[in-house]
Amino acid sequence: MNRFIATFFYVGLLRPGPGTWGSLAALPTGWLLHVLGGPLALVVGIVASFLLGLRVTAAEVARTGVEDPSEIVLDEVAGQWLAILPISIGAWHVGADILALWPGWIAAFGLFRLFDIRKPGPVGWADRRGDPLGVMLDDVIAGAITAVCVVLLAVIWHVFLI
Repeated sequence: MNRFIATFFYVGLLRPGPGTWGSLAALPTGWLLHVLGGPLALVVGIVASFLLGLRVTAAEVARTGVEDPSEIVLDEVAGQWLAILPISIGAWHVGADILALWPGWIAAFGLFRLFDIRKPGPVGWADRRGDPLGVMLDDVIAGAITAVCVVLLAVIWHVFLI
């Protein structure tokens, strides 16, 4: 069961690029959370996936002996959901269909993958921890940085370009 959860329903077993597959799988599930309960449901999903991720990551690290098994993608899911949270909040606030904000989805996905792969600053620090908290935290930090960037891009678009 730990592997099933850690790989986000075995999505993490897809190759190449299991982290990218995990991030992609987070998009429709994030949309579903938004539809079912708005930003609050997404926040609950983020917190639950992070806390559950700590447990299943520790179990998978112990089982495999690998510090950060690439098939664990629940961390990408938590980070990607955090990256799309501003889109959920914005859509909920103005009563818009969240899918109408598709440029934000593209930015959130692309920037999250960039920060997760390149690991700038605090993302790299968390990744270098070498423990289950670091496995989860690097993606959550990448998601938080992405969320800030998504907000900044939305402000630039809506204030200066429209």
